[in-house]
Amino acid sequence: MGIVTIYTDGGASGNPGPGGYGALLLYGNHRKEMSAGFRRTTNNRMELLAVIVALEALKRNGLDVEVYSDSKYVVDAVEKGWLTNWEKKNFKDKKNPDLWRRFLIIYRKHQVRFHWVKGHAGNPNNEFVDQLAVSAYQNGVLGVDEGYESLDS
Repeated sequence: MGIVTIYTDGGASGNPGPGGYGALLLYGNHRKEMSAGFRRTTNNRMELLAVIVALEALKRNGLDVEVYSDSKYVVDAVEKGWLTNWEKKNFKDKKNPDLWRRFLIIYRKHQVRFHWVKGHAGNPNNEFVDQLAVSAYQNGVLGVDEGYESLDS
């Protein structure tokens, strides 16, 4: 069994504002691109949702996965153990608990390692998912980020 490599990015025009995510999954000769846009959301929600959607797209459990993201919010929350403490405290006073709970369900089905990459620094796959994310909210049909809009109203 090889390693699944995932590149993710998310963004919002305004924070909050219209936003989107992009993800690229690579495994052997297989390549899958994913993106979606939302009418009102935040940058951090889109960064996290990109990872969630990519992991949920995997067809088998127990895979070795390398995730590359330019989001310190996502990478540090997992790699520095913050997420473990947030979960123990039931995400009290933390943003995006709906997405973090969803993340934990799929994250625990695989062996996932996160790698932070500097955004807009010439990494071709990171640049590609950035374009997917931006295009999703600039040119796509915008969905509703229920988790955000229900709190925002």
